[in-house]
Amino acid sequence: MTETQNLTLVQAVRDGLHTELREDDDVVVMGQDVGKNGGVFRATEGLFDEFGGDRVIDTPLAESGIVGTAVGMAAMGMRPVPEIQFSGFMYPGFDQIVSHMSRFRTRSRGRFTLPMTLRAPYGGGIRAPEHHSESKEAFYAHEAGLKVVIPSTPYDAKGLLAASIRDPDPVVFLEPKLIYRAFREEVPDEPYTVPIGEAATRREGDDVAVFTYGAMTRPTLEAAETLSEEGIECEVVDLRTVSPLDREAIVEAFEKTGRAVVVHEAPKTGGLGGEITAILQEEALLYQEAPVGRVTGFDVPYPLYALEDYYLPSAARVEEGILEAVEF
Repeated sequence: MTETQNLTLVQAVRDGLHTELREDDDVVVMGQDVGKNGGVFRATEGLFDEFGGDRVIDTPLAESGIVGTAVGMAAMGMRPVPEIQFSGFMYPGFDQIVSHMSRFRTRSRGRFTLPMTLRAPYGGGIRAPEHHSESKEAFYAHEAGLKVVIPSTPYDAKGLLAASIRDPDPVVFLEPKLIYRAFREEVPDEPYTVPIGEAATRREGDDVAVFTYGAMTRPTLEAAETLSEEGIECEVVDLRTVSPLDREAIVEAFEKTGRAVVVHEAPKTGGLGGEITAILQEEALLYQEAPVGRVTGFDVPYPLYALEDYYLPSAARVEEGILEAVEF
């Protein structure tokens, strides 16, 4: 019988890091305050005491240096897991990410890979300043050579993190901090992986397909349950990986329903909703019965916290978007 623990998402991240540090001596965790302090959100708490400073490494506050050092470690055969304290602080390391981290395999014509997992809390909803709350996953999804993973449950957080760390190529692992401690789920103690690039159907339905990921999965499911009481059944697909997208699952859900809505907290323009809409136009146009709806953040810099609840898609906004697609 498999032993489990009832964990929050951030505890599952920590458990995933602990498991991979224990399983593979080449895995190292690094970043500002990840050692003795246990990380800004305590995702690395206790790891320094168990594995020591050679494998849980405190670094200076220098994002470019953190990412660049991890690139060098991975190139030499290690599996570094660097942490950036908030995704909005990844920009100083952006040159290392797009010029080096993403290109190692193609630059070496496949002779070398770069097994590193760049972790960062991302997204809004915790009343933090704008640079702590942005959703810039489209930046990284646009960069060929990177995989971009965003879990929405504790079980997936541990399994997807393990799959990312074991992947031979670089992964950007974005953790929705709004749901770091929002709920608990049974998570196996033993090592396991959740495949990168495979979406999960969180709810079955025949009337409309709703595609989402990360923290927005919860208000989307809440909206779907409310609409079910009115006789509207939503198929809710949690993408889990935004690059590469699970095109087969997206098309299959759309062909089943003929209507679709995409929900994400990032701004609408240039967001993943546009890419999903294009996939449906290219691969399933003849099934389409209504315009593809998008319920997103707004095309403005992330607001100060007084407007945060208005900016983020709520269950009520998701309901409204779904009704527009169904009633077209």
